[in-house]
Amino acid sequence: MTSPDRGKAWGPGKLGKLGFGGAGIGNLYRAMPDGEALATVLAAWDAGIRYFDTAPHYGLGLSEQRLGAVLRDKPRDDFVISTKVGRILEPSSRGGRDPEGFDVPADKERVWDFSEAGIRRSLEDSLERLGLDHVDIAYLHDADVHDLQAGISQGLPALEKLRAEGIVKAIGVGLNSAEAALECVEAADLDLVMLAGRYTLLEQPSVPLLERCLERRTGVVNVGVYNSGLLARPDVPDDAHYNYEQAPRAVVERARALAAVCRDFGVELPTAALQFPLRHPAVVNVTVGASAPEQVAANAARMAESVPEELWAALEAAGRD
Repeated sequence: MTSPDRGKAWGPGKLGKLGFGGAGIGNLYRAMPDGEALATVLAAWDAGIRYFDTAPHYGLGLSEQRLGAVLRDKPRDDFVISTKVGRILEPSSRGGRDPEGFDVPADKERVWDFSEAGIRRSLEDSLERLGLDHVDIAYLHDADVHDLQAGISQGLPALEKLRAEGIVKAIGVGLNSAEAALECVEAADLDLVMLAGRYTLLEQPSVPLLERCLERRTGVVNVGVYNSGLLARPDVPDDAHYNYEQAPRAVVERARALAAVCRDFGVELPTAALQFPLRHPAVVNVTVGASAPEQVAANAARMAESVPEELWAALEAAGRD
């Protein structure tokens, strides 16, 4: 049976509207000095952000280490932290750099493990890297990439046991596929779904997952709102990326059309992109990454900016064109 308080308990009042995503401080695409990474996390704290998300996948544990270095000095009841399970980090002697997009030494390798024992070990390892005695939320990570049915049959029951034992307060899935997330929502009593890049200003799709999450009181944490950077700047450049690749010309032109509508109302495109998902009642938080303190401050300012209601109707119309 679904608890009637699940999504409500993990709404904006608990997470805040804006969360901090930890992939960037795991050296996503480029190496960051420790000082810059720690300053970026502190900038998020100073901006009033109190929800922080990370994962073992991000920099082979580096993100968790850096995030914990800041947060373990903060009052534990003052913030919410989530990490992810499903990948175990094992020592590796292959050498070189990590082949999965993070600029770190490949001294560990990721091993998929959705078993109960694997998930418990993953969480214990994360707590050691973070230097914390518990995390609030555990997400099953990327089951749509590896083995969705194993995630549903093994991983989700294991997470439900962890929640029942009080080891974590909330459980969910972190996925790129809205269809896969819907399967998970139907299969388990989830508190949250972290949905990456499937509900954005650019696409404004009909996402049945969101309506079902409303019915089951499962909150949606929306990530990837800038569509790989396409919507991250007021003026969309020719070399913009979309879905982690060079954006097709037609997609660039669609983004520029949205930017032009925003300018007509005195609003910049990234501000609209950041605030748009929260207009759906299923979405309880928008979490975005940052790789510099200035990016955190800009995101916080954009989330706090007042946007005229008329802009949303104009953008909805432009998104259908």
